[in-house]
Amino acid sequence: MNKKTNKIFYLSLHILEYLIAILTIIVLIGFLGYEIYKMFTVGGYFYSADTYLKNMLTIVVGLEFVRMLINLTPANTLEVLIVAIARQVIINHENALANIACVLCIGGLFAIRKFLIAKTDFKKELSEDSTDVEKC
Repeated sequence: MNKKTNKIFYLSLHILEYLIAILTIIVLIGFLGYEIYKMFTVGGYFYSADTYLKNMLTIVVGLEFVRMLINLTPANTLEVLIVAIARQVIINHENALANIACVLCIGGLFAIRKFLIAKTDFKKELSEDSTDVEKC
């Protein structure tokens, strides 16, 4: 394929990623509004903190996912994985071996982040992502 076709595919994929991110944000805002509504209308909502934590941390993981879709870097991908695994540890704390495995995974992700990802990936702004289109 020629460069113009590659650029069209690249731009169309970026547009689709942004559309998915926008739709995900709309759904997450709806879920957050529903949770706030339940807080004030459902009796005994705070009786168990597990339900509240599960729902709120699911929204946080979704927001991290949206951030990863908008600015796809190795650093953002690792942050999504760290948040998702941390959510798993906080919500499902019944099995000690699973918790130890999750903590070791988080430690491994932090090691990967420190030793294998360039420092420039952490400072990359959203505006710099548009320069990738010109490289095609």
